[in-house]
Amino acid sequence: MAGLVECSGTAIRFKARGGGWTEALAATDLRLAPGSFTALIGPSGCGKSTLLNAIAGFVPLAGGGVAVDGAQVTGPSPEVGVVFQQYALFPWFTARGNVEFALRRLGLPRAERQARAEASLAEVGLHGRGGAWPGQLSGGMKQRVALARTLAAQPKVLLMDEPFGALDAQTRATMHELLLGVWERRRTTVLFVTHDVDEALTLADRIHVMASGPGRIIETIELGDRAARQGLDYLANRNRIIGLLRHARPHGDET
Repeated sequence: MAGLVECSGTAIRFKARGGGWTEALAATDLRLAPGSFTALIGPSGCGKSTLLNAIAGFVPLAGGGVAVDGAQVTGPSPEVGVVFQQYALFPWFTARGNVEFALRRLGLPRAERQARAEASLAEVGLHGRGGAWPGQLSGGMKQRVALARTLAAQPKVLLMDEPFGALDAQTRATMHELLLGVWERRRTTVLFVTHDVDEALTLADRIHVMASGPGRIIETIELGDRAARQGLDYLANRNRIIGLLRHARPHGDET
């Protein structure tokens, strides 16, 4: 299973209020190696989600291109799965039903859809909870269903846009553990957008720090072996990222 992502001069503009255009993402080069876990971090409005949406095929490009395993991205694809902060579960479907519904676009037989749904729910720690309704689930469980729904399609690339931002600290830590376990088993290429420095340092192999005005990558930090990220190295990287973020906002932006 591959999952090579290549952004070459990828640029995005949006129409501004009152006419004209706003450069949301300057021409950006980015390479996600197959099986890698990469984080994007930066201030609000710096283009993190915009770059993620470009890789997902959700927004048109103003320049450059995006390719997955050499094929140009021209729109959404089952090979690229996306998990957002909002769970977006259908309340009239059970947990299993939500996962199965997402698989319908693949044209799979019903038995295979059911089997994949059960296997994905079990993988995220929801074995035996497939019959539960979204209203009966906690926030962490809902996000597990959302993750299972995406994993069931067996994507080569997993894009995650602040998926744990609405969770409390303890639940978030549990989800970090769960996600790393899934990634280590599957080795799906992951791009993870976050505002949280410690979250990025906990999860990723590599962190790209972004700045705004326009959105662009200003530094890349290689983290190396996860087991060795403690003590002085962790603090040095953390302080480095915080320093970069402090100067990553446009002049006068204190939000």
